[in-house]
Amino acid sequence: MNSRSITLLPKTQKILEQFGENIKLARLRRKLSAKQVAERAGINRTTLWNIEKGIPAVTIGAYCQVLLVLGLLEDLTKVASDDELGRRLQDADLVVKKRAPKKK
Repeated sequence: MNSRSITLLPKTQKILEQFGENIKLARLRRKLSAKQVAERAGINRTTLWNIEKGIPAVTIGAYCQVLLVLGLLEDLTKVASDDELGRRLQDADLVVKKRAPKKK
């Protein structure tokens, strides 16, 4: 089996850890055990544990399955939906500069 190591910047790792913690809290609020969520998501408990710890090697598909089980999959569509910086960059590129009038 091919084992890859993913190196993240500290800020990115912190965000991934917070995401995992949020998933764990959502599971606990629903009073679901790790075993129940893992079985319903079609993953093993170790993978769920890795998700909840924010381990970067877990596939996005596993995250999606867990979010589906928790009824939170639609929340994933909110990521980057309000791309303020992207819109500003796009608007800046749309500005058409007028040429100075030709000299006679």
